[in-house]
Amino acid sequence: MFRPLLTLTGGLIATLAVTAAQAKPLSQEDLSVAEVLRDRALESSDAYSIVESLTVEVGPRRAGTEGDRRAVAWAQEKMKKLGFDRVYTEQIDVQRWHRGHAHAEVVAPFPQPLVVTSLGYSAPTPEGGLSAEIVEFSDVEALIKAPAKKVKGKIAFINKRMERARTGEGYGPAVQGRSRGMRAAAEKGAAALLLRSVGTDSDRFAHTGMMSIDGVENPVPALALSAPDANLLEAMLERGKPVEVKLDVHNERLADGPSFNVIGEITGREKPEEAMIIGAHLDSWDEGTGALDDGAGVAILMETARLIAELPQRPRRTLRVVLFGAEEIGLVGAKQYVDAHRGELDNIIAVSESDFGAGKIWRFDTRLPENKFDIADQMMQVLAPLGIERGNNQSSGGPDSSVFVAQGVPAFGLYQDGTDYFDYHHTPNDTLDKVDPGNLKQNVAAWVVMSFLAAEMEEDLGRVPTEN
Repeated sequence: MFRPLLTLTGGLIATLAVTAAQAKPLSQEDLSVAEVLRDRALESSDAYSIVESLTVEVGPRRAGTEGDRRAVAWAQEKMKKLGFDRVYTEQIDVQRWHRGHAHAEVVAPFPQPLVVTSLGYSAPTPEGGLSAEIVEFSDVEALIKAPAKKVKGKIAFINKRMERARTGEGYGPAVQGRSRGMRAAAEKGAAALLLRSVGTDSDRFAHTGMMSIDGVENPVPALALSAPDANLLEAMLERGKPVEVKLDVHNERLADGPSFNVIGEITGREKPEEAMIIGAHLDSWDEGTGALDDGAGVAILMETARLIAELPQRPRRTLRVVLFGAEEIGLVGAKQYVDAHRGELDNIIAVSESDFGAGKIWRFDTRLPENKFDIADQMMQVLAPLGIERGNNQSSGGPDSSVFVAQGVPAFGLYQDGTDYFDYHHTPNDTLDKVDPGNLKQNVAAWVVMSFLAAEMEEDLGRVPTEN
């Protein structure tokens, strides 16, 4: 349940214009510039050209791989061509892993193949594979509560369906099986883990993703099943006979290695030491080309910065675009960025992130002190014509941004329609054809309004409460 701070109608927008002019946190001149930027964004196809370039010229870019290294070089070159004042990298340390093949098949009582993919950093099977009976659990909590004798030597099968929602709110409950399932299976002596893919599609694609692996003494192979194949196993089990599955998985943990956060700045004209950070993550999983997750976010932010850089003067503060590395394996780039810059966090006026595909933005959330709500209300004057409504004051800004918010940095959240996002998320189907150019323009229009006004305003936004 969302608790809207304000829902704007035509009459209310006019009323806000008067009250906002009295409060003057943002000048009418700045609001007019934001309107111009918004309208320019709606006419430009450059963001689509950027995500097309990333997916074609780089492709998959899992952290610590050759694709990741190509992406870092691509991002630096692209930022320089787009007119950023400063472009640089900061090294981060990442765990590395090689994905080999993953095969699964039912061997009894109804032999047939299954479509699976290894979850990130999964262990291999013994040479020649393994065969075992499967035991089904409704969710990871049921597996955790199960007696070890029920699981030992068997393949634990977590059969939790994800609910479709515009907000993507079904992801949190479903992803627990992926993040915690292998650990629970290993602790109970299971031979392996099978997981209904964390997704909302009915396609025969399996969804990969990261698991909790640190400190697991005896990791076991962990695979995601496509939704139709999870349905198939469910139907077989309903017939009352033991179901035996064979797995053959070749993966390998590698030595830790480097990756990078790539950072580009439009330097502030008056307060260059202060920054509005807008982020996306540069890495992707290796099954698709990472067009939605998070190539679209990378393109949206690069185009946002390009439009602001073309203004006659720089904004008052620095606009800093951070393309975080290794987000997919645990927000590694964001965590290491905050650790490296703890003494400078008070100079970050706010943070926000684009990491939910390329659907049309429909809601504007914040995480601000209450005495700063009028600034968000003024931003809404320029955002509302894009079909965006006011949301709540509970935003984390995005996955990577949440690391900053935990340290008291305010946040803005521009939330996209994610109704079909988890149809493609972490699958081979995450490709450029899923990106709608018109929706991408609307995204840039919203981002350029929020980013410019945050960087340009005279006041700062204070700090927000941190979690203890």
